[in-house]
Amino acid sequence: MARRSIGSGMSIAQLEQMLAGRKSELNQKQKEHARALARLQQLEADIRQLGGSAGRRGRGGAGGGRLRNEKSLVETLEEVLKTGRPMNVGDITAAVKKSGYQSNSANFRSIVNQTLIKDKQFTAVDRGVYQMKKSA
Repeated sequence: MARRSIGSGMSIAQLEQMLAGRKSELNQKQKEHARALARLQQLEADIRQLGGSAGRRGRGGAGGGRLRNEKSLVETLEEVLKTGRPMNVGDITAAVKKSGYQSNSANFRSIVNQTLIKDKQFTAVDRGVYQMKKSA
């Protein structure tokens, strides 16, 4: 059985009036969206100026995407572990963040842990405890 369309039984004048109303509503929503986007961009700029991270999770658009750091995670881990004393992954993760390294990762601790396991310049002293590998 065929479905009846929304505009069936309406005159052309009524359909045109309905379209004009929808176009007007669309125009209003687009203007509202533009104002909200401008406000959001200003807030993000203010947050960055204060030293925070204004990442855009799950959304595209200008200003979003992957964060870029001055140093790689491995270089930052080297700096954190250069003291020579063993540290657990939680403390290492906190020290990396404190050093200014930024990440949008939902589970940054796992990324740090995987990097410590994978990179051969770090060695596990105990379960979840790492230090720089001693040079020979």
